[in-house]
Amino acid sequence: MEKNKKRSDCPISCTLDILGDKWSLLIIRDMMFRQKSTYGEFLKSEEKIATNILASRLQNLEENELIEKLEHPESKAKVLYKLTPKAIDLLPIIVEIHLWADKYFTIPADIKAMINDAKKGKEAFIKATTQQLKKQIAG
Repeated sequence: MEKNKKRSDCPISCTLDILGDKWSLLIIRDMMFRQKSTYGEFLKSEEKIATNILASRLQNLEENELIEKLEHPESKAKVLYKLTPKAIDLLPIIVEIHLWADKYFTIPADIKAMINDAKKGKEAFIKATTQQLKKQIAG
């Protein structure tokens, strides 16, 4: 959905207008936890997003200021995508989704380790991860 175009003033509805599709949170997840930053890297995600959908979701996330597009330092044919502070502010929500999913689904070992870290100290985990992500976008 276009930036500033919303169905209602409900906070959940406004958020879903940006993130309520099947792919946007997965792209943000890949950027936060899997250090993906290029179109090709997103295409290799296990969920197998179609190229046209990926292009559309990246554009939507950029228009809504959750990611920004940068020139790739090694190739003029590639671009890098970087999280914005606005996207990093979604981290507590994404952690809660992981914790909820851990109750109801079988979780792969690599993700389970991250969830266990969050369970041991959610605030500390969120703070440390937020600091790490902010360093990545600054540098």
